[in-house]
Amino acid sequence: MVHFHLPEHSQSYWRDTSKLKEFPSLDTSIHTEVGIVGGGITGITTAYLLTKQNVKVTLIDANPILKGTTGHTTAKITAQHGLIYDELIQHFGLEQATLYYKAMDGAKQFIENTIKELQIKCDYYHDDAFIYTNSDQWKNDLEKEKAAYDQLGIKSELLEATPLQLPMKLALQMQNQAHFHPLKYLTALLEKSLKNGLTVYENTVAVDIDHNHTNPVIVTKEGHRITCNHIISASHFPFYDRDSFYFTRMYAERAYVLGMQATQKYPGGMYINAESPTRSVRSTKWDGKELWLISGENHKTGQGKPTHEHFKSLQAFAEENFTVASYDYRWSAQDLTTLDKVPYIGYLKKSTPNILVATGFRKWGMTNGTAAANILTDLIMQVTNEYAELFEPSRFKADPSIKKFIQTNTDVAKQMIQGKLDNTNNQFDLEQLKTDQATVTRINGKRSGVYKDIENQLHIVDTTCTHLKCEVEWNSGERTWDCPCHGSRFSYTGEVINGPANKPLKKMDPDKLN
Repeated sequence: MVHFHLPEHSQSYWRDTSKLKEFPSLDTSIHTEVGIVGGGITGITTAYLLTKQNVKVTLIDANPILKGTTGHTTAKITAQHGLIYDELIQHFGLEQATLYYKAMDGAKQFIENTIKELQIKCDYYHDDAFIYTNSDQWKNDLEKEKAAYDQLGIKSELLEATPLQLPMKLALQMQNQAHFHPLKYLTALLEKSLKNGLTVYENTVAVDIDHNHTNPVIVTKEGHRITCNHIISASHFPFYDRDSFYFTRMYAERAYVLGMQATQKYPGGMYINAESPTRSVRSTKWDGKELWLISGENHKTGQGKPTHEHFKSLQAFAEENFTVASYDYRWSAQDLTTLDKVPYIGYLKKSTPNILVATGFRKWGMTNGTAAANILTDLIMQVTNEYAELFEPSRFKADPSIKKFIQTNTDVAKQMIQGKLDNTNNQFDLEQLKTDQATVTRINGKRSGVYKDIENQLHIVDTTCTHLKCEVEWNSGERTWDCPCHGSRFSYTGEVINGPANKPLKKMDPDKLN
């Protein structure tokens, strides 16, 4: 059996096959009508909608535009968000569950209409979506989900086999869903928004909001100020909390993607299993070829086995079920899940009607992010939106929120205690560290993370997360330091990649070691 090697470095297919514009960093203080923080699908779609209505919009991102979660998605445009509708009916009621489906289906239709209107070439295809199981235990859950589909009027079918030959005992099909190249789509929206007057600044980090004036002000890391009528936090994790405690009401998970070619033809469809570990399969066109996207292996950020082993698990799944010809890409993504699995979209707090937020998309960002853009636009333009109440961030559903709140924050406390009691040995002999490897050791009595790059240069950071002082762990698959408490992530040099942290890890000078 031929064994194919995985790519050495993480690279998203979407980013590798996109021509992305570069934008300057903000170097002065400015005024605008709406300031959007976050250049992913939510931020760009909202900017597109607002600039169409002649609103002056400024969009900023801490990184290059579209480098975050949107650039690392599997890009399914579907209202099938795992086993969700039976649960929504149980916890929210039939009316609210219906609204959730309508919002997601409406987001799918919005994307299709926009593609047609702007004539965007973005590899958009209709496809059916399937949840499948090979477990007797999960068959009952699929049957309950099918009953929920029937109550909601969703076109669906229970099947004992699907076009993709995978071991399965039952599958639930949601018909007429879609997928696309998200960055080709969003660069077209961005281009149209720029023509409508949008201003964009990248590599511009928002660290605070000053709302002690008539208009709220975004404060950047460099001290520049963006005075706005409204501010939207579309930065994956809200960069500004204002005593809303979002970090206690969401948890971060990572998932992994392999882009591969197979000798067999892809039969169509988008697939995800019901049980764990997650296995998701779909394909996309790539220069006339088929690139299969194999994804899954969800786990809480900073926890569990070494991250490169998750890629190996996906590789084993692919080689067990398909005839692999090559592995061309690998990457990972981070997503946030709210206590009740419904995103937080709307006013940051009821007392801050000019500060809005969108977060907690639970791996379904293409439809959730698009729905969020429409809701946020309506709130700013003072147009009634039938979905606003369902997604309101200040909601708290006693069931299941209380149970999940306790569970999530008990895990945070456990991770914090474990980190503080870490009995890492005193100073490791750093000469033994190989290139492209990292270790956690104690330097001058302080828990420290050390990475040696391919040029034998040491990078040493204090492993205490700058958010709430948990201890970060090494992510071997992405070469990052990840926090197991609230999901903050840092580069090997200590710079912030994902919040809630907004300050880098403290660095240590290798030349000044005792």
